[in-house]
Amino acid sequence: MSLDKQQIDAFGDSARDLLSRMNHAGRMRERVSQPPALDRDFWQEMAEAGWLAVLVPEEQGGLGLGLGEINAIAREMGAALPAEPLVAVAVQTVTLLCSLPPGPLRDRLLAGIADGSLVVGTAWQQRPGQVQAGPGAILSASEGALSVSGYFIGVSPATGASGWLILAREQEEDVLLWQEAGAEGVHLTDARRVDTGSMGTLQLQSCPIDQTQVLARGAQVLSAVDKANDYARIALSAQLLGCAGRAFDITLEYMKVRVQFGKPIGAFQSLQHRMVDSYIQLQMLEFALWDITAAPGQTPAVLAMQASRLKARAEQAAGQVTRLAVQMHGGMGYSDESDVGLMLKKTIALSSELGNRRAHLTRYLQLLQTQPAASADTSAASSDASARADARDNTWTSFPTDRDWDAMPEAEFRQMLRAFYHAHYPEHLRHRNRRLHWHEIGDWYRTLARQKWIAPAWPKQYGGMALSAEKMIAYIEEQERYGVGRPPDQGLVMLGPILIRYGTPEQQQKYLPAILSGEHVWAQGYSEPNAGSDLASLRCEAVVDGDDFVVNGQKTWSTLAQDATHMFMLVRTDKEVKKQAGISFLMADLRTPGITVRPIRTIAGDEEYCEIFFDNVRVPKENLVGELNQGWTISKALLGFERLFSGNPKHAQNTLAMIDKVIAATGLHDEPAFMAQYAQLHMDIADLSCAYAAFSDMVRRNEPLPAKVSLLKIWATETHEKASLLLLDAAGEQAGTAGAADFIGNSQGQAGSEDHRAVVVEDLQMPLYNAAAAKIFSGTNEIQRNILAKVVLALPVA
Repeated sequence: MSLDKQQIDAFGDSARDLLSRMNHAGRMRERVSQPPALDRDFWQEMAEAGWLAVLVPEEQGGLGLGLGEINAIAREMGAALPAEPLVAVAVQTVTLLCSLPPGPLRDRLLAGIADGSLVVGTAWQQRPGQVQAGPGAILSASEGALSVSGYFIGVSPATGASGWLILAREQEEDVLLWQEAGAEGVHLTDARRVDTGSMGTLQLQSCPIDQTQVLARGAQVLSAVDKANDYARIALSAQLLGCAGRAFDITLEYMKVRVQFGKPIGAFQSLQHRMVDSYIQLQMLEFALWDITAAPGQTPAVLAMQASRLKARAEQAAGQVTRLAVQMHGGMGYSDESDVGLMLKKTIALSSELGNRRAHLTRYLQLLQTQPAASADTSAASSDASARADARDNTWTSFPTDRDWDAMPEAEFRQMLRAFYHAHYPEHLRHRNRRLHWHEIGDWYRTLARQKWIAPAWPKQYGGMALSAEKMIAYIEEQERYGVGRPPDQGLVMLGPILIRYGTPEQQQKYLPAILSGEHVWAQGYSEPNAGSDLASLRCEAVVDGDDFVVNGQKTWSTLAQDATHMFMLVRTDKEVKKQAGISFLMADLRTPGITVRPIRTIAGDEEYCEIFFDNVRVPKENLVGELNQGWTISKALLGFERLFSGNPKHAQNTLAMIDKVIAATGLHDEPAFMAQYAQLHMDIADLSCAYAAFSDMVRRNEPLPAKVSLLKIWATETHEKASLLLLDAAGEQAGTAGAADFIGNSQGQAGSEDHRAVVVEDLQMPLYNAAAAKIFSGTNEIQRNILAKVVLALPVA
């Protein structure tokens, strides 16, 4: 679904304007000691502004819009703190009614909600922690008369509601009823909420019912309630984002002016990094919210997983931010005079509605285990057997080198990729845990090049596939699912985009085709001894001599440079100016006399990195990219691309696939503590995919990557580390086994089964080694946090 961002922003701006006309924080303080009540005047203002009608069809007097617009309003509601039950009425109840067949009662309720004359809630939850709809109240007949009896919790709105949609069951059939407040047998108890909102319990004692109150019967009822609840969870997550975002902004400004020990507290690095981590949580929530809003699940299982993942992320992010806000404000944060305390209360209240984080972790895991397809390919969890079956059963006998990839349905695109991998990728190179050398994987690189699939993110005019963000994620996920290794690709993912943006036509003509074909294999020359993350301190020097630069110095930690034919690098071309101002971006042929490449053995036993020595190496001036002494500008763009690639979800997904193999063999799926960590990891990787898609889309549009791309590198590498640690935890006694570890079990992991098989997992420790390295290269994660603190958050310099 394509979202109209301009229209969504307009709804958000309008909501912010209306909400700013009233001091809702003050209202919240006043209402703390008052009985729960619905402010009818403000509710009517909301109706007149069109907020209650956003999801109501036009035929019933609504606007007929979508989640994007209502989420924009909900986000502003979260920031401004009003307690009115917008989500319960305008999202949960309206979505439920819209899922039912048209009828006089349904249409009357929708119209009344839209114009504000009716405040309609939904009663469905009967036990604490319940997140899926089940049999509701009992609808029974006696002497020809119907009555309903039951007990519901978590009913919102409570006080002030005109009535509720009641989930009931008559014999074996689910029924949805309309019940007015104050009717015979209706008993409502409103519980005081910390955010002064209205939520309570509803007891129905033999309430008389007639057929005109029946909205729907049959199997559709439960699925309609679940859909309504999941849409409400998405909107609640938007509300939590708004509340936490406001708390973060207030705290950020406070840290710039509050002085301790002679300097603003925002200058202390430890506090900066805590703020950065909260900022990352908010950004990951925003990426996930936007992604799910744009494409809510097409099946109930996918929607359920999306909503549970989002609600769990929202509670985690908002909780972290608002608790930190109180702490950063010190004693004032603990006082009732500060709004950040109210935001913490709001977060607690919203987090508890429609299931808390623990409940949604449990639900997500259950869906993951019972509905593998519901994972929407966010992991490499599918078995090799199923992947090969997909490939054998499809109709692909030839493969297009060019198509309108965006127009191809994603399922077909994925099937095409799987079939191609099955037909062409070497079996012995699948699921390798180390970087493959050119002599091992060069033939595969050239196969992709002939197919014109080697550069999925490049524009088509330069020989790329120009994949959209969604197709790019699918491309990466299917590679990982099949176990396709990563070739030496610095030219593809780093130099190519730089030449497209900064290179001359002559450089583009000379180098881009050679990158695509594999004729040129590129290495990166950034780091030096004593100039790793601090690139401005590099000393490798290039001095102009006629038509050449003469280069002297050393580069180190260059990935697979022993396989490369060429290197792009940063060199110092002016010692008299600021360190950053005297750097240039240069390309060199590694066969040039005076260059020595020496591999470095890693703790994993591989020779993945190299150091390179330059001794009076002559490099033509025409190999300069961009202007002289402008290399720092180019390098920042290149680091952005490198950090984007470091944020690739495939690394964590690969480790997740290894965990799946161990779980299948050992029966760990019966261990609740372990599986709770597994579910959280799965969610983190899914959120990573959303963030990666957002930044990849910028690259596809040929936009410069913003400084906040550093957060992607942090999240991806630290998620990969969590995955690697969970893998070792799953391995148990085998965690220390070198090489191949054998797990004796069966495909179902059933204890006591006689159908035992050996499941072999190679190099259990390798993901942890790789994650440790990933947190270092492209600028350590601590440096990335410093960048975010100074460039993005503009916190004071110590």
